[in-house]
Amino acid sequence: MSILKKIHSPADLKRLSPDRFPALCQEIREQIIGAVSNVGGHLASNLGVVELTVALQYLLDTPTDKIVWDTSNQSYTHKLLTGRREQFHTLRQYGGLSGFCKREESEYDTFNAGHAGTGVSAAFGMVEAREQLKQKNKVVCVVGDGAMTSGMTLEGLHHAGGLGKDFLVILNDNQMSISKNVGAISAYLSRTITGEFYGKMREETGQLLGKIPHIGSDMQKLARRAEELAKGVILPGLLFEELGFQYSGPIDGHNFEHLLPTLENVLKMRGPVLLHIITKKGLGYEPAMKNPVWFHACPPFVRETGAPAKKAVRPSYTAIAMDTLVKLAREDKRIVAITAAMCEGTGLTAFEKEFPDRLYDVGIAEQHAVTFAAGLATQGLKPVVAMYATFLQRAYDQVVHDVATQNLPVAFCIDRGGLVAEDGTTHHGAFDYAYLRHVPNMVVMAPKDENELQHMVKTSLEYNGPISVRYPRGVSLGVEMDATPHTLPIGKGELLKEGTDVAIMAIGVSVWQAVEAAKRLSEEGISTAVVNGRFVKPLDQELVVDVAKRVRYVVTVEEGCKMGGFGSAVLEALAEAGVSGVKTKVLGLPDWYIEQGPQDLLRERYGLTAEGIYQSVKELIGKAPAEKTQFVGTAQVGHLPHGDEQGS
Repeated sequence: MSILKKIHSPADLKRLSPDRFPALCQEIREQIIGAVSNVGGHLASNLGVVELTVALQYLLDTPTDKIVWDTSNQSYTHKLLTGRREQFHTLRQYGGLSGFCKREESEYDTFNAGHAGTGVSAAFGMVEAREQLKQKNKVVCVVGDGAMTSGMTLEGLHHAGGLGKDFLVILNDNQMSISKNVGAISAYLSRTITGEFYGKMREETGQLLGKIPHIGSDMQKLARRAEELAKGVILPGLLFEELGFQYSGPIDGHNFEHLLPTLENVLKMRGPVLLHIITKKGLGYEPAMKNPVWFHACPPFVRETGAPAKKAVRPSYTAIAMDTLVKLAREDKRIVAITAAMCEGTGLTAFEKEFPDRLYDVGIAEQHAVTFAAGLATQGLKPVVAMYATFLQRAYDQVVHDVATQNLPVAFCIDRGGLVAEDGTTHHGAFDYAYLRHVPNMVVMAPKDENELQHMVKTSLEYNGPISVRYPRGVSLGVEMDATPHTLPIGKGELLKEGTDVAIMAIGVSVWQAVEAAKRLSEEGISTAVVNGRFVKPLDQELVVDVAKRVRYVVTVEEGCKMGGFGSAVLEALAEAGVSGVKTKVLGLPDWYIEQGPQDLLRERYGLTAEGIYQSVKELIGKAPAEKTQFVGTAQVGHLPHGDEQGS
């Protein structure tokens, strides 16, 4: 008889005897592995926190008590235990459950997050709200060891430790190994030192030592160091104690005999407390334990073997961009690469293998990454910052203040530009055109295909100033590649097709969709020009104005937000040139956060397919659109076979 099927809320879990928890955890792992093998998702991290999630929901009174999952890509067990088991098969699908916590989805989800490092700050905000409102609930934040490299995490710990309010932070450490002997001793010591008697004795002893004239403060510090020596974890304990947290651990995060009593004790402790637990990524699924990096965010896979369910027939845009970077780095030793804990996701593994001393992974510290690159650039190196569009926005001030104001030659390879499918709201690269084009000195490029991409990578490394090239998630088009990348003239677009009635001006992956739409319009007697913008900034104003003066209608297309993006740049250019009598329409992403769903489906919904562009042109010129048809072939630009998904 299934245990999991009887749990519809944490109240049902509380009625379960703890000796049945291991069997429940096995069921949960089977459910997670089954779902993720079908739809893709974050597997390894979720398999590592099953026991911890069960223990927290058992001991806490959620949703009154608050659990904040930093990043929240490890919240699958949390979803299964909070009334969403029957919808779990819809995970990361259009209209289904989010792959992250989402307050709109459940009262048990306390904070929306898809970026690491936000958890401690958000959770401490809830702590202070509790104090202001005179409430008594507990607040727990679960943060991964990777997020400890995030400046926000340390800022949050510093603030919380200084104010001294009741607050439990759980450090989920899945990198450190832990032997049975060490685990047992550590668990025994942790249970002991988190008990009420020890806590009271510790507090009173500290107060007594503090009263000793002249040396009281030093005696208190010495006592704390002695305590850490007894636990055998000097460095991590001292770090958190200096930040104002009482430190406990490390303990085995998969052993309920250690986990439950320790958690029960730390939840009774007063003030800020940090519990350090050790977990194993991918536990319960051998392929994920052997390759936790790939299974961190994986495409659908064959459950029996762990192999991808589908294989790509063409390389991804990411692979082509980074292969080009490697070729150029062989010729120029000044080229170095920087990433923020996304070496695999951004395709830099090949660069690291060939140039290990020229690759810098700075951890989840995007702000540091950009300013670090600026420092490298001041000394004559050619730094390339490879980062997802949604993560680069975290370093906006550093782009403005540290790179652009000094006009430093830092190249930004912006991956996952535009729609990114199932990762959804927090991960769509919707804003980079807009937030970069208004920065002085910044050059903003986007290629129509993989051949143009290699030329833009080359261009970015030859340009003596800040420059970005943005490319999408997914497989390339399969166009013929030039043997050698060459430099493109800055700010020069490309007229792909002449026309006298309508001009479709597009950028990036939208260009070939525009070409397909133009073919159909031309077949219906509507002479349609197509412009490949290439540059959002500097815009090719001469080309844009010249083409616009020869037509009656101008339509712009971009896979980014309409406000302030490529379309806005075109309209500004027309206004500045005094072009009148031309009807215009801007196609792009609307002023709201885009939901999760397959790229093709979302492009269709927001009118960014060849069909959508065609329909928009017909509406603009006042002719009833023909019966809707489905374009095939090159119209499916950016289609993402499941085998090429690479979650963040």
